[in-house]
Amino acid sequence: MTKEFDLAALLAERGAERYELHAKHLNHQLPRMLRTIGFDKVYERAEGAHFWDADGNDYLDMLAGFAVMGLGRHHPVVRKALHDVLDASLADLTRFDCPPLPGLLAEKLLSYSPHLDRVFFGNSGTEAVETALKFARYATGRPRILYCTHAFHGLTTGSLSVNGEDGFRDGFTPLLPDTAVPLGDLDALARELKKGDVAALIVEPIQGKGVHEAPLGYLRAAQELLHRHKALLIADEVQTGLGRTGTFYAFQHEDGVEPDLVCVAKALSGGYVPVGATLGKDWIFQKVFSSMDRVQVHSASFGSNAQAMAAGLAVLSVMENEEIVANAEAVGGRLKSRLGELVDRYELLADVRGRGLMIGIEFGRPRSLKLRSRWTMLQAARKGLFAQMVVVPLLQRHRILTQVSGDHLEVIKLIPPLIIDAQDADRFVDAFTEVMDDAHNGGGLMWDFGKTLVRQAVANR
Repeated sequence: MTKEFDLAALLAERGAERYELHAKHLNHQLPRMLRTIGFDKVYERAEGAHFWDADGNDYLDMLAGFAVMGLGRHHPVVRKALHDVLDASLADLTRFDCPPLPGLLAEKLLSYSPHLDRVFFGNSGTEAVETALKFARYATGRPRILYCTHAFHGLTTGSLSVNGEDGFRDGFTPLLPDTAVPLGDLDALARELKKGDVAALIVEPIQGKGVHEAPLGYLRAAQELLHRHKALLIADEVQTGLGRTGTFYAFQHEDGVEPDLVCVAKALSGGYVPVGATLGKDWIFQKVFSSMDRVQVHSASFGSNAQAMAAGLAVLSVMENEEIVANAEAVGGRLKSRLGELVDRYELLADVRGRGLMIGIEFGRPRSLKLRSRWTMLQAARKGLFAQMVVVPLLQRHRILTQVSGDHLEVIKLIPPLIIDAQDADRFVDAFTEVMDDAHNGGGLMWDFGKTLVRQAVANR
């Protein structure tokens, strides 16, 4: 007799095997890494910006699934929209009709950037970037894309070509004909444009790796240079978009910036259904889809599916009704201000930067001999270990989930759900202060863990 599928029963029966299942059937390094840094937790449920374990302990999420959970987990409006779209039994993905939800979501998205005209829906941030790269190259008839040093635009082959981190690129070359220029360096941009083969520059207005913001005036000047040479500006807003930095798009912090193509994803999903969107000017879409023969020249099997579109529409509705962008600006300002006050207090704390609820906390070489010798020990083993030493007690002692902002960086990146409040911000700052006090006072547990990380780093060489 065939047993009826029962998800709750399956999780109850096999859920405890989660780490063993991953080690055996998925990326075997993930459970190994989590156990090494003490992150092998078992979270039972989540709501908003918080998790709970089996003992009922509350954890504050300052990572938001790498910015996917813009509205936190299980927002009731998004949940209802998904229940409603499933209950509607729509004739979805027929591929030979024009359903209303994609058109409605495109219309709503475009209302936040009136200079753009059309949208292509895919399934992820890297797909949104791939679409922008293809469209830029076809529309301009040129092969080369410029990107910024230390950029992160995704890990599929096209987006990997504009990824500024060698650790991700190693072993996957040759890639597309693309060239890195330093963020903010207009002279370097001009030199490349003079070669006449550049289709576009793709740029994160605030880089996720290290949380480095484009210098004020750079995006507008770059846009003018690009257009003078008949090339395009692509804004990658996959992480910074939808209110993260205190404006709907991060490029809107600078007057006069109107990218030709904009990539969004992550928070548009509501944390439920993968979605990516590439917004662009009409003439670019007209060139790509230039005839009925080219109607499917670029497509995605699950693009524009009803569940993703319903989630996206619900997310944008919540953002307006609950003033999510204003909250990100206000709470982010409070968080950055309070953290900034600690820079002069702790010699291991070098900088606090960012906008809205995208904040980078950078650590640096201390002045005092005792701390400097410990710092040097960590740096000799592997750059980035001190930041990891801070991340671990934040989770273990204070039940706050954070992570470093990139490999070999002494930077913690805060990208919490945009719904966090002043109390959540203060909880983080108070916990961070205790961890930094411990580090500066020679706290044994923290530095002992540092030695463990050193041994692991040496073993992995």
